[in-house]
Amino acid sequence: MAGCAAPPAATPEPAAAPPQAAAPAPAPSIPLLATPPERAEPALRIRPERGPAEASGPPGLRLPPQAEPAEPPVLLGSGQASWYADSLHGRRTANGERYDREELTAAHRSLPFGARLCVRSLVNGRTVMVRINDRGPFVRGRVIDLSRAAAEELGMVGLGIKPVQLWRLDEGSDTCPEELEAQVEGSSLGLDAAAADEALQLAPPTRAARPAPKPKARRKPRKR
Repeated sequence: MAGCAAPPAATPEPAAAPPQAAAPAPAPSIPLLATPPERAEPALRIRPERGPAEASGPPGLRLPPQAEPAEPPVLLGSGQASWYADSLHGRRTANGERYDREELTAAHRSLPFGARLCVRSLVNGRTVMVRINDRGPFVRGRVIDLSRAAAEELGMVGLGIKPVQLWRLDEGSDTCPEELEAQVEGSSLGLDAAAADEALQLAPPTRAARPAPKPKARRKPRKR
């Protein structure tokens, strides 16, 4: 009876648990910006150097700003100066302007248009500031051709030509410097010795005058 007995039933194994999802990784923590440490005040402060015009104090005690010194005038050359005839008033110049005898303008062979020159007379020491707006003069020994107004400033109207000096000035200069306006010695009597010698050297050579032709003798009629 015991051998016929049924074997004992096997106990069922417990079912495996389903895999659990992995827990999400924690988000990285963003570190807060650290506040910069306070800078320690230096024990000794060095003040920057200031110019006389930037000095502290009441406005009445401050020095005015110093202007840059102007460049000294430069002598470009010397020679004979002529002036425009009144018949050229209103004609076109080389830069396209109309010649105006009442303006202080001049003609030069190479200087750029718009350049300003101080023209000084070697006869009486007078000076005048002119603006280049034309080309010329194309005559040997002449260095500049002046308008009638400029010629009047130099006192050369009626003289035809006059020995002068050409001075280049600083760009910001509007008038000739006072040191160029020195009176020439003996100018009240005409050309002084130095100016006369220079004028004779710069003047173009003059051609010798041809002798007048002799009158032809009349032939006497022959007697028949």
